[in-house]
Amino acid sequence: MKILVATEKPFAKVAVDGIRQETEAAGNELVLLEKYTDKAQLLDAVKDADALIIRSDKVDAEVLAAAPKLKIVVRAGAGFDNVDLNAASAQKVVVENTPGQNSNAVAELVLGMLVYAVRNFYNGKAGTELMGKRLGILAFGNVGRNVARIAKGFGMEVSAYDAFCPAEAIEAAGVKAAKNQEELFETCDIVSLHIPATPETKQSINYELVGKMKKGGILVNTARKEVIDEAGLAKLMAEREDLKYITDIMPDADETFRQFEGRYFATPKKMGAQTQEANINAGIAAARQITAFFKEGCTKFQVNKGMF
Repeated sequence: MKILVATEKPFAKVAVDGIRQETEAAGNELVLLEKYTDKAQLLDAVKDADALIIRSDKVDAEVLAAAPKLKIVVRAGAGFDNVDLNAASAQKVVVENTPGQNSNAVAELVLGMLVYAVRNFYNGKAGTELMGKRLGILAFGNVGRNVARIAKGFGMEVSAYDAFCPAEAIEAAGVKAAKNQEELFETCDIVSLHIPATPETKQSINYELVGKMKKGGILVNTARKEVIDEAGLAKLMAEREDLKYITDIMPDADETFRQFEGRYFATPKKMGAQTQEANINAGIAAARQITAFFKEGCTKFQVNKGMF
């Protein structure tokens, strides 16, 4: 089987070496398309691929149509909204992600940005401490659980809400379960977002919801840009000079948010999974999942189950 690794932003060399070892040990062929600059290059590369490993690269209907032999796409990372699931399912292509591999990296980034924010972005003026503050985690999956673990090490009180995780499971992890997301925003000093971008969540973090936060509230987004109602959040921040917004996903309205000097920070590109460890873990996990798929028919991490 021919396995194509198509990465506009390449894996680290050690990750590629691990992917190659896993692939070739199973008798498969590895082909690399790295740092490509045009979609046409991807369309040409996928034409005889049986499997595809990507990072944030977009796999839309056009890419899938150009790959008649393709049987599986693995997105190295937790999010998979860069893959057209409907088009993949119509072509009977299995789509998987690699949940948990980037979780600690994202969680450490959350707390790192929070320290930066509460210390007034290191501008020389006195800030505050995280100890004793209540952190709200919206979605208690792999990343959320790691955020809770690290936050408790800072001496923070932690609450969480997840529509798909029972309150009992949240409480069992030593975290207070909020009844709903409104309560989470009302009762927490800081809210960290870890929800996927779905029809239900897109632009759900809006003027009304964030407006429930306490004075001096901080909103952290390392999830997806699409979950934020940017116009509503900007309006709220203009009205409430006590709120801060920090994110590793630069908003479309970045110029608008920049007017809130000292209360807004965005990294120049998405940084959640940008560690050597996460890079290696996700890449090798993707290769192993493809090996298991071809060898055993394993689809444990399939995200388009029931769609074909």
